[in-house]
Amino acid sequence: MSVLSLRPAHQAFVEPCLPTRTAHPPLGPGWLHEIKYDGFRLTARRDTRCVRLLTRRGYDWTQRFRLIADAISGLRCHSCLIDGEAVACDEGGIPVFKLLVRNRMYASAQLYAFDLLELDGQDLRGEPIEVRKKALNDLLRKDRGGLLISQPIDARADVAFEHICQLGLEGIVSKRLGSKYESGRSTTWLKTINPDAPALQRLEQEDWRT
Repeated sequence: MSVLSLRPAHQAFVEPCLPTRTAHPPLGPGWLHEIKYDGFRLTARRDTRCVRLLTRRGYDWTQRFRLIADAISGLRCHSCLIDGEAVACDEGGIPVFKLLVRNRMYASAQLYAFDLLELDGQDLRGEPIEVRKKALNDLLRKDRGGLLISQPIDARADVAFEHICQLGLEGIVSKRLGSKYESGRSTTWLKTINPDAPALQRLEQEDWRT
């Protein structure tokens, strides 16, 4: 399967869902919570011809992330559209954004996949988040080089957020159970940022990533 080079947005682009920032993660049974990883937002589109990795603004960065592209190419399906975050980790396994920007560690970056928007021609965006997550897990089955599964957190959101901050991770994303996938800014996805994370300053200065 071929891999396309860097080029601007095209008709295959689907604008990603962007979480709304909140001071504290929501509590209660109506939410699914995941770690928020500090990297580049990518949607990975595979069809019968090739794999494309598109940025939040629709630019093709496939050639920068060949390990991720190869992992998507190896999935057992005819086509898919996966939403995730491309990260590069330090020696402690913590995603560090500057490793991508300053050190340009694109070749070793991996994608934390957290949503599945299309599979074998079926548009899943109208399905509840729980259905999409199960379909994603069924497709990926296990972590592999270049492609990891972002699993829901099995703990109270406030407790999980405290531990996430202690570990030096970016924060937590909370997704309302039963919600459909919405392109653009959404209130069914909420993000709570670690106040000590380097990402906080970037998020306050510009709104080009989630």
